[in-house]
Amino acid sequence: MGKGKAILIGVLVIITAIGAYSYSQSKKPGKFDDFAKCLTANDVKMFGAYWCGACAQQKNLFGKSFNYVNYVECAVRGSDIQSGVCRENEIESYPTWEFADGSRQTGVLPLGSLAERSNCELQQ
Repeated sequence: MGKGKAILIGVLVIITAIGAYSYSQSKKPGKFDDFAKCLTANDVKMFGAYWCGACAQQKNLFGKSFNYVNYVECAVRGSDIQSGVCRENEIESYPTWEFADGSRQTGVLPLGSLAERSNCELQQ
């Protein structure tokens, strides 16, 4: 076997190993999956916009567990128009959290605050 062929095989093995590792990591549950699912089960929702920096910060607190949060996108891509559901709900700033009792809180909320407001257990 030539030197070039051996290098090519080595590179392919490394790429395959990295791909397998990445795939296995993507299938692992997120740290806050149960907490995020509890928020959704308790009728907690977050209104936000894809361009909102504070919304991105809030999402980052959850990591990949944010996929389980009841999230309402308020921005219509390619437009400065707010989505109908957000207009109807009179959402004025992002992120806005709405709780089961109808109360709202705006801004980036620590997960502990969300746990207190929702009666969901936050496991660290």
